[in-house]
Amino acid sequence: MSVVWDRQRRFAPIGPDGQERLKTAHVVIVGLGALGSVLAERMARAGVGGLRLLDRDVVEPENLGTQALYTLQDAEGLLPKAVAAARHLREIHPEIAVEAVVVDLNAENAEELLRGVEIVLDGTDNFETRLLLNDVCVKHGIPWVYASVVEGYGQTMAIVPRKTACLRCLYPHVPKPGALPTCETVGLLATAPAVVAALAATQALRLLVGNEPPSELVHWDVWEMRGRAVPVTRRPDCATCAQGRFAFLEGEGQRAAVLCGRDAVQLRPPLEPRGGGGMRMDLAALAERLRASGDVRRGDHLLRFRPSREDAEIVLFPDGRAILKGVRTEAEARSLYARYIGL
Repeated sequence: MSVVWDRQRRFAPIGPDGQERLKTAHVVIVGLGALGSVLAERMARAGVGGLRLLDRDVVEPENLGTQALYTLQDAEGLLPKAVAAARHLREIHPEIAVEAVVVDLNAENAEELLRGVEIVLDGTDNFETRLLLNDVCVKHGIPWVYASVVEGYGQTMAIVPRKTACLRCLYPHVPKPGALPTCETVGLLATAPAVVAALAATQALRLLVGNEPPSELVHWDVWEMRGRAVPVTRRPDCATCAQGRFAFLEGEGQRAAVLCGRDAVQLRPPLEPRGGGGMRMDLAALAERLRASGDVRRGDHLLRFRPSREDAEIVLFPDGRAILKGVRTEAEARSLYARYIGL
């Protein structure tokens, strides 16, 4: 079925040689939600021969408006996103090799899961996982493409270790829990993930066929129809790519403990980077942002939040620590925390 890629082969920057490179390439996509599902489809339709799909969640009906590839039948069948995505990609083209891995990517398994690929694509929904991806890719010299989207805008950046700035060059300090908006609290324009994912997928294709990576962050406001490219330079004091400290890979990320007998999991935030000023959350500001998504009660020492769409409760403390009630596993807790609090 080589005819499928005839038009792309005629595109001079790719050409026949580039298309052959794509055919033999192996790519991993981490997260298969709004961004990742589009990334997966674009990679398959572009002729990338090997795809490893990583995601910890299942398809949910309320997300079908922003998450491509999936159907109501997938949601009603309680299919994991990785399994559903792999099934649909094989229907698009049965010759591609698709590996579905239902997993919560963490410091213990990240190096093994990201091994043996040419490029890593970011379809995640939280900053901690992106910093973990950055650690693994910088340590092992794996190119990757950062992407994020919220409300009606998003951004992406190609990262090639030892050639471009890394994510910690761009964000030298770990954002405090609750400091960044999430799609659950501020919404998501249905078309925004497709636009941002298309830009990120193009970054990946450029790298796979041998183009030099641009040292810039591409920001696109989909609603306002405006974009800009911001140059990003390597920081000589970067904790990751300059000093070789891989804090998130070494377990300094969000830490979890299942609370025995309580159907609850405690999460502690990532450790503040050396020299930081301490991890303190603005509970008042966070309470205002969460009100549209459920019931919020705030006291002097904590915030209680019951999402209207979840049978769970999140108790947040000023130091970023959270107890998530109504969940039994670390993966459930991380997913819920990322969805509403953001990190």
